[in-house]
Amino acid sequence: MASIATKRVYDPPSANDGLRILVDRIWPRGLSKKAAALDHWLKDVAPSTELRKWFGHDPERWAEFRKRYKKELAANDAVGELRALVKGRRTTLVFAASDTAHNNAVVLADYLL
Repeated sequence: MASIATKRVYDPPSANDGLRILVDRIWPRGLSKKAAALDHWLKDVAPSTELRKWFGHDPERWAEFRKRYKKELAANDAVGELRALVKGRRTTLVFAASDTAHNNAVVLADYLL
């Protein structure tokens, strides 16, 4: 079974990260590709632009965001590509949001597991 963690893309990469996949639609501000140390960038598994803007990282919208994002994931063909990549591998889903508890990577990790 795969092990899936989440981590801010701005935190230093670690050997324990395993496969590092950026799951944001927009490239992280002020970060070089080398510093990000990514194996993949799967922007198609990120929330839609409309959902991301609606949520705005407002913790009061968290429950509804989770529900809406999981609905998007259920209809998203890119999730199959992600499942194939992480199968049986230690994986870290990386994200740019400063809120480590309320972000799309947390929802996505839960959805995959």
